[in-house]
Amino acid sequence: MLMPRRVVATDFFGYFRPSECELRVWLRAAGVEESPPGPFAKLLMRLGQEHEERHLKAFPVHLDLGGGSIAERALSTREAVARGEPVIYQGALRAQTQLGGEQVEVVGVPDFLILTPFGYAIRDSKLARRISRGHPEIELQLELYGWLYEQTFRERPVSLQVHNGVDEIAVIPYQGGGPALAMLERIIGLRTRADPPPLAVGWSKCSGCGYFGRCWPEAEKARDVGLLPGVDLGLASELRGMGAGTIQSLRTRFDVSRLAGIERPWGRKRMKVGEVVSRRVLAGAQAFDEGRPVILSEPAIAQSPNYVMFDLEGMPPQLDELEKVYLWGLQVFGERTGPFRGALAEAGPKGDAHGWEAFLRESESLLGHHGEIPFVHWGSYERSKLDLYIDRHGDPEGTAERVKANLLDLLPITQEAVALPLPSYSLKLVEGVVGFERTLDEYGGDWSMARYIEATETSDEGLREQIIEEILAYNREDLEATWAVLCWLRSLPGRCE
Repeated sequence: MLMPRRVVATDFFGYFRPSECELRVWLRAAGVEESPPGPFAKLLMRLGQEHEERHLKAFPVHLDLGGGSIAERALSTREAVARGEPVIYQGALRAQTQLGGEQVEVVGVPDFLILTPFGYAIRDSKLARRISRGHPEIELQLELYGWLYEQTFRERPVSLQVHNGVDEIAVIPYQGGGPALAMLERIIGLRTRADPPPLAVGWSKCSGCGYFGRCWPEAEKARDVGLLPGVDLGLASELRGMGAGTIQSLRTRFDVSRLAGIERPWGRKRMKVGEVVSRRVLAGAQAFDEGRPVILSEPAIAQSPNYVMFDLEGMPPQLDELEKVYLWGLQVFGERTGPFRGALAEAGPKGDAHGWEAFLRESESLLGHHGEIPFVHWGSYERSKLDLYIDRHGDPEGTAERVKANLLDLLPITQEAVALPLPSYSLKLVEGVVGFERTLDEYGGDWSMARYIEATETSDEGLREQIIEEILAYNREDLEATWAVLCWLRSLPGRCE
C-alpha cells in the first residue's frame, strides 16, 4: 500500500525564505544539491534555538515530546491533551486531506501547546520582531497548526501565538486553515510538475539562496532582464510576458517613453515604471550590452581637500535587542590622509553607550581639525543609525548633528552619474569595477556579524582579540573601497592615485 504524500508546516519556509521562489521548491523536490548554509545562516539557526529554549524556561513544568517518530509523538500529544497537560513542548499534530487531487498527510510540530481556562493555545518561538510584516511563512505555519489541531480534537485552538524576537506574544488570527491548505496545494503542484518553473532572478531575491550558484550563471548566459538594477520581479515578469525577457530584446523593443508607460505589480496595486526608472534601466541595459560603464551625468560630489570615509557595522533587530552598532569606522582621505579610527562597542550592558561616546569623541576630533568636512558613506544605513543613537543616548555637544549635516551618500550619486554592468549597486560589486581589490579572504556584513557574536561569546581572550582585529580590518577595507569609488567618480574615466 502506497503511503500518502507528506507535507509539513515548515514547507512554507522553503517557498518564502530567503525570498519567494517557485523554482527553489521544484529544485529541492528534484534532489538538486544546494550550497550549504554559511556562517550567518548557521548563526541564525543557533540563535533561534536559543531563543526558543529561553522561552521554555518560563514553563518549568512541561511535557517534552521531542523524541520519537512523528506517529509516536502525535499519539502522545493526543493523550497529553486528553489528560490536560498544562504545557506540551514539541508535540506533533497530523491529519490527512485531499490536496491537488491526491491524498496527503499534513504534519506540524508546534513548539508549545499551552492550556488556558478555555482550551489550548498554540505558540511558536521566532526571532522575527514583526510577524505581520514580511513573514507570510510564519502566519501560514501557525494557520496550519490551527487547522491540524481542529482536525485532531474537533475544536478550534483558543489562539495562535508567536513568541517574537522581543519576547512579546503576537496573536495570529485563525482563518480555518484555508490559506495554509491553498498554499500547500500550490507547493505540491510545484514539486510534482514535470519541468522546472521559469527562471525569475533578481539580485536581492537570489543572492542569499542556496541555488544562487546554479541559477545566476544561467541568467547571465541568457542575458535575462532580471540582471538589471531597477528591474524588480514584477517588471521582469511583465517584460517577459511581452517577449522582452532579455537585455537585448529590451533595448530593441523599448525606448524611454514606452518603457516608462508600462504598468507592473506594486504591492497590491499596479504602477507605471516612470521616466526616471526607465532611463536607469535602459542605461543599465546598454552598460551590460557593451560591458562598460555608461556615464550619465557629472557626479554631484562636493569639492573638498579631504573627506571622512564613514562606515558602520551593526546588528539587525532580530539579532540584538538594542539593534546595536558595534563598530563606528572613520578615516580621513585626501590631501591629509589620516589613520583608521574605529570606535568599538564592547560587550556588556554599557558597551553600546561607550561605543557611541567613543564615536562622538573621534568625530569631534575630526571636525575640530578639518572643519565641516564631508562624511562619505554608502546608502542610508549610517544616517538612520545616527538618528537612532541620538534618540537612544543623546548628543550633548551636537557632534552627531554636525556629522549628519555633513553626510555625503555616495550610493545615489553613483546611481545618477553612471550606469554599470552590474546587477546591483552594492559597494562590494561597484568596487570591483573601479579596480579595488581586497586583501581579506572572508568579508561581508553577514560574516562580520557572525564573527562579532563569536567574539562576544568566547572565553578565549586571544581568540576574541584575533576576531576583533579581523572585523576592524574588514571595516578599514570598506572605507578604502568607498574612497576608491569616490576617486573614480571624480576622475571619470581615469583613476585616483
